[in-house]
Amino acid sequence: MSDKEIKMMNQSEPEKIKATLHKSLEVLNNLEQCALLDHPDHPNIGDHLIWLGEVFYLTDVLKTQINYASSVENFSASEMEKQVGKSPILLHGGGNLGDLWPKFQNFREQIISKYKDRPIIILPQSIYFANQANLLETANIFNSHPNLTIFVRDNYSYEIAQDHFHNCQVIKAPDMAFQLVNIPGLSFKQDRGKSVLYHCREDAELNQAFSRDSINLSDLVIEDWSSSKYQSHYYKNAVKMWRLARILEGLRQGKVIPREWISRQIWKNSHSYSTKFNTIYNPSIHRESWSYMHNGVYQFKPHRLIITNRLHGHILCTLMNIPHVFLPNSYYKNEGFYQTWTYSIPFCRFVKDPLQVPSAAQELLKSFSAQ
Repeated sequence: MSDKEIKMMNQSEPEKIKATLHKSLEVLNNLEQCALLDHPDHPNIGDHLIWLGEVFYLTDVLKTQINYASSVENFSASEMEKQVGKSPILLHGGGNLGDLWPKFQNFREQIISKYKDRPIIILPQSIYFANQANLLETANIFNSHPNLTIFVRDNYSYEIAQDHFHNCQVIKAPDMAFQLVNIPGLSFKQDRGKSVLYHCREDAELNQAFSRDSINLSDLVIEDWSSSKYQSHYYKNAVKMWRLARILEGLRQGKVIPREWISRQIWKNSHSYSTKFNTIYNPSIHRESWSYMHNGVYQFKPHRLIITNRLHGHILCTLMNIPHVFLPNSYYKNEGFYQTWTYSIPFCRFVKDPLQVPSAAQELLKSFSAQ
């Protein structure tokens, strides 16, 4: 048996998924420089995990220069062309290729329609169209581009892309957040308490069978991403001022600085990955994503078990080795991803019936809480 085969046998399930991601992305191997568009200018931590995976894969694995990066709101065609010329454009992955989140789909289609003079790559996405006419319209736009590559992250999306995007290169790949496997600082087993977190989204993707009051467990904490309450820039700034005032008042009274603040400063300034953004275009947006990742890690680490209906709640639990129950969203995204890639994660159970959540949680607690 070769050393490579032995290494593959010894890999954990998340490491195997990361290796599959690298294999799927091999068509990008000669990518010297690029523009990376659609930075998540919103508090959905899952999108920031994806963005960081994209940045680290491009810079660490491919050694690609990201010479332009922007959000949808801050995109500048003239600045992009000044920085990258006719180099490839990469579009951020995630779960918004379709008609459920039109803002991002409209931007994607505008870029694909305008820039037919260069390769465009859509990084791993889930595809969902509630309206068939919208799918056909998108297919016309995508198929009109002479060099469009679409990475899709589940079997359902792959079938849709194969059936409709016939002039595009379609490749199945795991979510880009799996590039974050084995990043230092993600294991917090020693800090976990007794609580169970129901990490519950309440937006357009909520499966109504799994509403906030559908889970009956003791010591249950119910919340969405901790950053979701900081959506507006005004509110973000207000929160920063409140945190600073709290720290200063604590110091004046001789009290200990809040642990969250200390943890955040270490994450931002002392983590081995925190300097990676210095040589990338627009480093502040990448540092913002890094800070959002801390929000998610810090939110999850105190809990002995997590129940989540968010795909990246599931993926972050997988990165952090936290036992968790994974629930459906409003369409096939969560279940499709689980069936395609993560069904072998030993400390996860995918549950489609709310009445089965308590037994799945107890099984996981019994099997994994002592590890």
